[in-house]
Amino acid sequence: MRVHLIAMGGAVMHNLALALQKIGHNVSGSDDEIYNPAKDRLEKAGLLPEKFGWFPEKITPELDLAILGMHARADNPELLRAQEIGVQVMSFPEFIYKQSKDKKRIVVAGSHGKTTTTSMIMHVLRNVGVDFDYLVGAQLEGFETMVRLSDAPIMVIEGDEYLSSPIDRRPKFLHYRPHVAVITGVAWDHINVFPTYQEYCHQFELLIQNMESDGNLFFYGPDKDLNQIVIRSSSDIYATPYATLPHKIMYGETVVRTSDRDNFRLKIFGDHNLANLAAAKLVCQTIGIGERAFWKAIQTFTGASKRLQSLVSGEKFSAWLDFAHAPSKAKATVEAVRKLHTERRLIACLELHTFSSLNKDFLPFYKGSLQPADVAAVFYSPHTLEMKKMPPVAPAEIQAAFGKEGLQVFTERADLEAFIKQQDLENANLLLMSSGNFGGMEIPAFVESLT
Repeated sequence: MRVHLIAMGGAVMHNLALALQKIGHNVSGSDDEIYNPAKDRLEKAGLLPEKFGWFPEKITPELDLAILGMHARADNPELLRAQEIGVQVMSFPEFIYKQSKDKKRIVVAGSHGKTTTTSMIMHVLRNVGVDFDYLVGAQLEGFETMVRLSDAPIMVIEGDEYLSSPIDRRPKFLHYRPHVAVITGVAWDHINVFPTYQEYCHQFELLIQNMESDGNLFFYGPDKDLNQIVIRSSSDIYATPYATLPHKIMYGETVVRTSDRDNFRLKIFGDHNLANLAAAKLVCQTIGIGERAFWKAIQTFTGASKRLQSLVSGEKFSAWLDFAHAPSKAKATVEAVRKLHTERRLIACLELHTFSSLNKDFLPFYKGSLQPADVAAVFYSPHTLEMKKMPPVAPAEIQAAFGKEGLQVFTERADLEAFIKQQDLENANLLLMSSGNFGGMEIPAFVESLT
């Protein structure tokens, strides 16, 4: 096929471009801005546009398909041209379903832990030799791209609840019709498109209702709201709850004991990750992977990029980077690092970067999320507020919302970096949490400079 990607610079979109090229399609694309690592990867593959911007002349009747990314707008010149001349337009989740309609589809959804749970499943499948396609929201060690398309009989998909495209206002996961699904929990997010918690929860009801008949749903049992969603929605599927796997922290490592009374040491930690692991184990069992094979494979799982990613690990100082940005994610991550090294001081820094996190009505949901930290800081960029056309937020409003005594609030990267450098890092842990980059911080290099 001749395929053109409108807004190809996104994390999934550029990986989809690479995957399509790899299986022989003629691929082109456009975007008004493309940053690394997407820029370098597209350039290496010969797919980087000569110029950034939108060029309707690229849309010709010879195209078989235009795939529309969420970064584009409904009045995008290339989209309008495709609609005018009758070129078929799809969102990427719609396209992924078309590619996987004859496969067994495993979809991992939920407000938090999607990427990690998906990554765990992929890691085990690869290690035991199962052939599968995938779509995941982060780069994983041992996987060349975040998307793979082939003739494999299984596809593992991270199921995002955000909108599919500017002209397809359905959540992405409603396209996938899973045979096997995981819901890791629900916590209100994306308030710009789901203005009430009830409306947000309803999307997960629709996901369950859209599952293939006699499908398997695994859901986080301790989540009371999720239990009600499942009860309302799961008439013709098999729904099984799961919870955090029993484990111990020994000398800074997580140890689980299996039903065979074997001990396995893991490279991950945190109650939320041990819940994700329980879900991954159940999914793998549904496709015939035995318990011992699962545990042997998962021992080498180190996590996905920016998901409690270890930056520095030492006897007196360690540092992690996590994608946490929503209140529930931040709270779980801070608690996980606190429990790992109770004897060390914990310095936690959170960037407010998304529409929800910078919304004054949403800020009170962060109350207590940084409480376990000994030292806590919040960073946000006034420029981000301007770009999102949101009203200014005062540091005092953030301090009041978080309710954390001594919370420091920064709006300049240099000031945050200076604050961290001033801390006593002897016998301490540093946790950086953001879906952005703290105003342009070179995070690995900065953390390395602290050692």
